[in-house]
Amino acid sequence: MRILQTILILLFITSKVSAHEGEKPHGNDKIWNTGKTSEQGSFLMLKNGEVYIQKNNTSISHFPLAKLSTNEQKEIIKRYKAIEKLNKEISVAPKTETKKGNINALLISFSLIITLVVISFLLKRTKLKATALLLLCLNTLFFSFTDPNTINAAFSPFAANVSTSWDNNYFYVESKGIPTTHTMMVGISNHGWQQQVPIPQCYTGNNHWSIPLNPIIATTPVPVNASHFTRGAIALAINGVPIFNPFTNTGVDALLDGQLDNFGGHCGRGDDYHYHTAPLHLYNQTTSSLPIAYALDGFAVYGSLEPDGSAMSSLDINHGHSLNGVYHYHGTTTAPYMIKNMVGQVTENATLEIVPQAHAQPVRTENWGPLSGALITSCIENASNNGYNLSYTLNNGSPYATNYSWNGSTYTFNYVTPSGTTTTNYNGFLQCNLALAVNNLSLLDQSISIYPNPSSDILNINLGTKLLEKDVKSISIFDLKGTEIFHSDTFKSSIDIKKFNRGSYIIKIIVSNSSITKRFFVN
Repeated sequence: MRILQTILILLFITSKVSAHEGEKPHGNDKIWNTGKTSEQGSFLMLKNGEVYIQKNNTSISHFPLAKLSTNEQKEIIKRYKAIEKLNKEISVAPKTETKKGNINALLISFSLIITLVVISFLLKRTKLKATALLLLCLNTLFFSFTDPNTINAAFSPFAANVSTSWDNNYFYVESKGIPTTHTMMVGISNHGWQQQVPIPQCYTGNNHWSIPLNPIIATTPVPVNASHFTRGAIALAINGVPIFNPFTNTGVDALLDGQLDNFGGHCGRGDDYHYHTAPLHLYNQTTSSLPIAYALDGFAVYGSLEPDGSAMSSLDINHGHSLNGVYHYHGTTTAPYMIKNMVGQVTENATLEIVPQAHAQPVRTENWGPLSGALITSCIENASNNGYNLSYTLNNGSPYATNYSWNGSTYTFNYVTPSGTTTTNYNGFLQCNLALAVNNLSLLDQSISIYPNPSSDILNINLGTKLLEKDVKSISIFDLKGTEIFHSDTFKSSIDIKKFNRGSYIIKIIVSNSSITKRFFVN
């Protein structure tokens, strides 16, 4: 018993010590290793994925952020954020600090080594085998850490639609809550449409999504049912779309009641689009080894395969299980679809929602309800990219439509019926621009390629994913004198450069509100 008490005290102390990272002194000048070469100087700025430093001879040098080690990238991003906050020149996702460092890793490794040595000793003594197993379980509990880079990798296939950041406690996600890889609203039954429509939301700034980085196992998991978590999200999909309880606030299974579209989503009373089932279709854009969502208790959600690619193992009563000491949920096509009980500790407020979480901003003031006999036939973005046109039939008869757009804070809704059109204006929120976080900008810079380089006839552009094509605002090519010799306001996968003179050129691609700059040579 004394042995066990001593071990528990040791584990407690090391776990507490390793939970806080000490500061490291930094000089103005340092050596930056960029692979085969190195640069010495003081950090000036980070721009378009390039790190700029000032050398001792006052000259300025720059190199790609991606060429630095992971730790140096983290240091650069931390410095960039500090300068950015001070100058208040641009707005990016909040609280971007990386978690854990060499000290944490050393302490964790040290404590684990001690634990393994003690376990090895205990296993040699038959009477203490139970103590050894208990110690192993306690060690798993004490040292449950989530690497934010692991979560970030899950969201990276949708880097154009989400902005990610983190601090010591939470992984933050900013999004507009609108899917870009599938249609919305089509597939809802002829009695399931509540007359709500999808409006992009501003889940940004302080209204971001928060995923706990160090989830804690709940003593008694809270069920996800008609009595708990009936308001707001219980998870966030990797495309930035929130996932709600399968049960609506009226206590019915949204899928079985015919309220969901072909992809498991619909719109709430705030005209906010969200899912009610696991978005398994997102595996068309990501790999089976990555999660498709993260629950707001901090645990990941996978599909029909385990993270290691093997077939899904038997699920526990919470609709998940542990793999290598890490708990995760699984999404299925049948109830409970994703989460039966919240395994991690969460706070449920008086309105039966998990806090903290982001909220939609309603624009329309009417108390809309089900429109019996309405069958949605399409919901497409308008030509001006500032609204949607939703078409439907009523009782299999004449076509109807709800066409809406926004200009500034004014939202105009045209309710089209066979007898005429009624127009109503609403005063709402200003649509926001999603700022790409520095880590996402680095991912974009690495994923975009131009080839062949050198080139002579055609210059090809590969964005790494088709998801980015609609987010490209412009493509420009400059010579080294700064003269723009090519410009396009839409994405071009190939550019004719036969008439370009021999020499070096700069291509600048504006994606959302960020830019990627690359150099190429014409021979």
